[in-house]
Amino acid sequence: MYKILANTIFLGKDVHFLPECHSTNDIALKLVRQRQAAEGSVVICGHQTQGKGQRGNLWYSQAGKNLTFSLVLRPDFMDISEQFYLNMAVSNSIRRLMQDYIPQLEVKWPNDLIVPGFGKIGGILIENTFSGKEWEYAIVGIGLNINQLDFGSTTAASIRSITGSHFELEELFRLLITQLEQGYIQLKKGKWNEIKSEYLMHLYRMDSWANYSANGEQFLGKIVGISAEGKLEVELEEGETVRYGLKEITFVP
Repeated sequence: MYKILANTIFLGKDVHFLPECHSTNDIALKLVRQRQAAEGSVVICGHQTQGKGQRGNLWYSQAGKNLTFSLVLRPDFMDISEQFYLNMAVSNSIRRLMQDYIPQLEVKWPNDLIVPGFGKIGGILIENTFSGKEWEYAIVGIGLNINQLDFGSTTAASIRSITGSHFELEELFRLLITQLEQGYIQLKKGKWNEIKSEYLMHLYRMDSWANYSANGEQFLGKIVGISAEGKLEVELEEGETVRYGLKEITFVP
């Protein structure tokens, strides 16, 4: 299961499959430090017991029903200040494939994949390692709810719960790795404007007034863009535009 991929240039040529693990990101980083993984290596797990999400949250996944894996990349062609472009390129790549099954899929800043009216079907966690001002590795963790139906949460969903169809995990994995490689090559070619434009085009709540919370206060705001360093740009009712980092703003239903 999850064999080396023949239809890619470098991504997925080294695949480490584990029936069960605590976190594919942790395993991938360990393999990198032990020099057992290089750029393009993939760690995939049949049952991830302690998957990590943004803000320190856990990502729960039922055994054998979803895709939970991590990519090892070495984006040393980018400046550290440009790292959010990697986030956007990965988000775009996943959304491109998933939209074939769920056209209404959107990206919720910074890297959640949601279907309005149904819930969150996936998330991305990128953990970077640096040596001084130089980028060493990026461990790209991806969790996607595919065939899971029981979540214990009203805020989660899966492709199957939305479409009613069962999906072959290995086939989706192959298609997704191919799409991710294409997105990474686009990044290597410096297609910054195209990547950002596509990300904003499918950004949840973009150019729409909605409720948010920051500094202990709730307010009405409108997402108008993403800054160069990846902060969320929100226009307030009085006309001022404020930039918020990851832990500085909360989306209010």
